[in-house]
Amino acid sequence: MTPNFAMKLGWAAGQVLGAEGVREVLIGKDTRASGYLLESSLEAGFSSAGVNIALVGPLPTPAIAYLTSTFRADAGLVISASHNPYYDNGIKLFGRGGLKLNDAQEREIEHYLQVALDGGMSCVSSEKLGKARRIEDASGRYTEYCKATLPSHLSLDGLKIVVDCANGAGYKVAPAVYRELGACVVAIHATPDGFNINEQCGATAMHSLCDAVKAEGADLGIALDGDADRLMMVDHTGSVVDGDELLYLLTRQARAAGYQGGVVGTQMSNLGLAHALESLDVPFIRAKVGDRYVMQQLEEKGWRIGGETSGHLINLDHAPTGDAIVASLQVLACLLDQGASLHEAKQGLHKLPQTLINVRYQAQSGIDPVKEPEVRDLVDSITKDLGQEGRILLRKSGTEPLIRVMVEAMDATMAQKAAGRIADSIRQIVN
Repeated sequence: MTPNFAMKLGWAAGQVLGAEGVREVLIGKDTRASGYLLESSLEAGFSSAGVNIALVGPLPTPAIAYLTSTFRADAGLVISASHNPYYDNGIKLFGRGGLKLNDAQEREIEHYLQVALDGGMSCVSSEKLGKARRIEDASGRYTEYCKATLPSHLSLDGLKIVVDCANGAGYKVAPAVYRELGACVVAIHATPDGFNINEQCGATAMHSLCDAVKAEGADLGIALDGDADRLMMVDHTGSVVDGDELLYLLTRQARAAGYQGGVVGTQMSNLGLAHALESLDVPFIRAKVGDRYVMQQLEEKGWRIGGETSGHLINLDHAPTGDAIVASLQVLACLLDQGASLHEAKQGLHKLPQTLINVRYQAQSGIDPVKEPEVRDLVDSITKDLGQEGRILLRKSGTEPLIRVMVEAMDATMAQKAAGRIADSIRQIVN
């Protein structure tokens, strides 16, 4: 991801969106130092294609989706690598209304990007260049939007909340939302310097939040990831409450309010979640890992609620995409309505012990360890032993040369032994 590449991507997107009548694209980012570099490059690319640019600065990814809609922008763009370290970065495009681009648009952008990479990038005449402007009140608008998702009869008065902002995009708006709703807020990891985003903090590293909740005597803790679309929580005992448990709480509350649809999880969702939802008579299906696949299944099924163990939570009645701040407010609303603590409310879900082992392999070797007969035979044998009270999942990482071996069983020792046997079998093949 270089400035040159970003400029050409901006130009390619501008060619496609401009041909569809796009007048302005809204650009946001997280707190990575490279975001400022890529923002300027994208601005140059869009301007050269004759598309105007509205800059909102560091804001959560779901904020960009919302603001794209509320500002009636023709498209939105986020510069972020979500939960990854500072040295990674990426670019995500939204269409009108903050919704994802369709497949045809993506293919067209890819075509023009290749044209630009091959040296075919052009520039409109001077009088047609796109203009840039900065939206000064973007964070305030998003703050008010989030606050409005908490039912008006509820308040956070009397709650002490520790918020881990991951030194990321939610570092200003998240504490402000909870404070303005009445909570006593202790913000940690809320001083981004461009290089400390997600560094031993946030939704992917929960230890400091667990410690802070206990040290502060707080009612609960809320952890965001770098672009604030992922939510994890901590109860007053310092125990982590993950995406499966939060999804169960939100579904149970929605069911009590009359929700008749089902829930979409992923291949990584704990088997205990499936059992708990079955007890609520709520249909449950698994999508591939990734919030985009959860959203696809929700659209196909016509359901409203879905999520991932990692904390991407979607309730389409409240937000068009995964939004950590909005999701946390729905959890808080659930607790306030029940008069229960987070620790008490999560007791209805009993997660099965789960063991996850990552096995590194050489992707370029041409060997697919997951499909090797020795591995498949062993998996089939262990699956038979586990019966209906366990589960095995083998999958390749989408970002690293890793095979992820996941085993769930009623007994933690059984899960560990089974995962170890499968991982050893894979290592014998790849080494």
